[in-house]
Amino acid sequence: MDIQSFRSRLGGNASNASVKGQKRKIPAFWVRQFHTWHWMSSAICLVGMILFAVTGITLNHAASIEGDPVVVSIERELPEELLGELSSVPAGAGPDTPVPAPLSEWLADELDISLGGRTPEWSEVELYIPLPRAGGDGWIAIDRNTGGVLYEDTDRGLIAYLNDLHKGRDTGAAWSWFIDIFAAACVVFSLTGLLLLQLHAKKRRSTWPIVGAGVIIPLFLMIFLMH
Repeated sequence: MDIQSFRSRLGGNASNASVKGQKRKIPAFWVRQFHTWHWMSSAICLVGMILFAVTGITLNHAASIEGDPVVVSIERELPEELLGELSSVPAGAGPDTPVPAPLSEWLADELDISLGGRTPEWSEVELYIPLPRAGGDGWIAIDRNTGGVLYEDTDRGLIAYLNDLHKGRDTGAAWSWFIDIFAAACVVFSLTGLLLLQLHAKKRRSTWPIVGAGVIIPLFLMIFLMH
């Protein structure tokens, strides 16, 4: 074999190895996409992740940091014409029967309460309207015979409010949609982060041991240390 043919064969082997190496690499387009999706999802999740992380701590220690609830009670009397509106609703009315519009307007003006989306509970002697909300609770009871109105509101404080945001308790449809979108963004953030870890793992040998620890530690706690 002459020197020229040996060099050409050697060059061919090197080029084949180079081509194979290029085939194994993720295209630059997708690498750019991973970085773009990662930083965009992190930007969307930033405030939400801080909120849910902090409230995760407050929920985990709820018994230790529970505040003192503030209870407000108000008594009123219905005008005669509104008492007649109540009498027009049959005693066996179900929760689908709305509160008469004049009564809803009176409650909004008198007690600053909106009954939108509330489910009334009708009985022969009383109209009861639960008013749950994030960070507190409330209710209205109206005597259908005398027209006596009793309104009670309980405020459990800022920590309870943030905890209810974490749980999605009595927060409405808009916040429920936000939680779903936030959760989807967190999934994108985590998966693109995993792909970026794989791209840079060769230069950082501690990558996979740390990832493995993040999997093994919670599994160990769940299997051996949880009742």
